[in-house]
Amino acid sequence: MPRRWDIFCTVIDNFGDIGVCWRLSRQLSHEYGQTVRLWVNDLQRFARLEPTVKTNVSYQTIQGIEVCFWSNDIAVFEQIEPAEVVIEAFACQLPENYLRKMQQNDSTVWINLEYLSAEPWVKHYHAIPSPHPSSGLVKTCFFPGFVAGTGGLIREKNYPSQQDAFQRQAFLQRLDIPTNCPDSIYISLFCYDQAPLDSLIKHLAESTVPILLIVPDGKIAQRITQLLNYSHYEVGLQMQLQRLTIFIIPFLDQTDYDRLLCSCDINFVRGEDSFVRAQYAANSFIWNIYPQTDQAHWQKLDAFLDLYTLTMPSDMKNSVQQLWYYWNGRGEIDGKVLLHFFSLTESFKKYNKTWFEQLSKQQHLTSNLVQFVENQL
Repeated sequence: MPRRWDIFCTVIDNFGDIGVCWRLSRQLSHEYGQTVRLWVNDLQRFARLEPTVKTNVSYQTIQGIEVCFWSNDIAVFEQIEPAEVVIEAFACQLPENYLRKMQQNDSTVWINLEYLSAEPWVKHYHAIPSPHPSSGLVKTCFFPGFVAGTGGLIREKNYPSQQDAFQRQAFLQRLDIPTNCPDSIYISLFCYDQAPLDSLIKHLAESTVPILLIVPDGKIAQRITQLLNYSHYEVGLQMQLQRLTIFIIPFLDQTDYDRLLCSCDINFVRGEDSFVRAQYAANSFIWNIYPQTDQAHWQKLDAFLDLYTLTMPSDMKNSVQQLWYYWNGRGEIDGKVLLHFFSLTESFKKYNKTWFEQLSKQQHLTSNLVQFVENQL
């Protein structure tokens, strides 16, 4: 049934939170006919992912979804009636006066959409209700995941048909990327500031095969420009260092970024959203996990590696583990390991297609959320 959904998203310092919430909002609205109101506290960052976002208005409708600026003005929520379904994304805290209004309607379904993890404990805590200590309302923790018994992953119903219709050559030409380089390796780069970028550029330049490195506009692209001592920075800039050619492209919206991942032989991705989409692209990928001060990210990284490489030949498995460890700050990047990873590109493509087929067999996150809500109401 069509329901009213409020999704609350706090953008901390990256694009992952709003990226996930925007994909979820669109799928709920477009595929399930739900009425969605998305509350976001950072419209500037949101506008990088969705260029039609206006950053100077408090309320706007985008692709049939009501987008609201979540400000510090608590009086705003005195006039807002809570929706039938309330999603608190990634443990952000609901406004107190909104929460008080929720107490007046005990039929509201309240969900805390958790961060993605492959850790084994996730499926044991997925969809467990938890009473709120002060309001008495029940909140359910919903854990995305890679295996049965979790909430699954966001995946559009028409994703396979989108893949079939995708024209790689036309897309790259639109970005002014040459397509007549059959012996070159195409690589996309999206990473955090902590990644060992200097070492990567050095080893890519020393590659025995030509490398085309595609970098979206942003801090990383600016760092590379400074590293190569270019006097100016601009979108469209092309730089050359030995066998390495670097292209600075515009920051892409989600749809075009998905296409970029499908266009490249190897994708350096980060966080949660681009990490999942790289797996859907079924090309080689290297994950830069979000670093946590208590080092808990290493447990998450190892948990995914254990799952992802379970049936992988030992040579490929060792290559993935070594390179991912280096890229996330455990030791120095080894040029031989990087080149060996490149040599396995076709083998990884075959393996990753099987991995994607395995992921496709489970119900996706949005479907699981809708079904859960219908079982509650």
